[in-house]
Amino acid sequence: MAIKKPISDPPLVSIVTPSFNSEKFIAETIASVQNQTITDWELLIVDDASSDDTVTHINKLKTEDVRIKCFPLTENKGPANARNLGIKNAQGKYLTFLDADDIWFSEFLETSIAEAKKHHFVFASYQRLDENLNPYLSDFIVPKKVNYTDILKSNSISCLTAFLDIDKLGKKYMPLIKKRQDMGLWLQYLKEIDIAYGIQKPLAIYRIRRNSLSRNKKSLLKYQWKFYREVADLSVVESAYYMICWAYKGFIKYQN
Repeated sequence: MAIKKPISDPPLVSIVTPSFNSEKFIAETIASVQNQTITDWELLIVDDASSDDTVTHINKLKTEDVRIKCFPLTENKGPANARNLGIKNAQGKYLTFLDADDIWFSEFLETSIAEAKKHHFVFASYQRLDENLNPYLSDFIVPKKVNYTDILKSNSISCLTAFLDIDKLGKKYMPLIKKRQDMGLWLQYLKEIDIAYGIQKPLAIYRIRRNSLSRNKKSLLKYQWKFYREVADLSVVESAYYMICWAYKGFIKYQN
């Protein structure tokens, strides 16, 4: 059914989606938002200068649903810049993120809102499937709660399920680095509120693509070290300690 006017103004939830050459998956991702049991949302898709037909697909879908907004960039600047533009334009009480190839279960928003009313920063477990949505790894079940130090050791908060009450917490922005931008954002909040709370039930699907950078741990080592030293501003000794923790927990995370 076409949605020709906002459910409310401002919307209850702002959803930020960076996209780049996502024509194969973007319609399915958008459909998972449209299928939510909570309908009062805005979907802010920031396209990072795609060279395929991603924007064409988005524009076609947004003509039928005014809740979908597209911000096409003329120059590719990376996911941190794209997400930050989405955050800047977000009008909702709550802020959440969904990458252009991932999927939410229909109750994601409803469950997250219920938990965020008690805890201002929440995140959920998720399934890990391959590009064709076949089983790939076991479900990733998040901890019941994490603090600043926990995230330095292993970032268990995924952009796929992070959910923030920005009426209470305010807007913050991701560091403009090539990788680990989300981790940088979570740490900013955890400096102020101490704890983020995990939802044990899987509420989303993380699609593991063949060229996924997050699966290549060797390529991430230098970026992780750089993050500890330059973004988290840790000493060499502290960075080495957290690097060992990260490497060990990362190995466990990506085992079946």
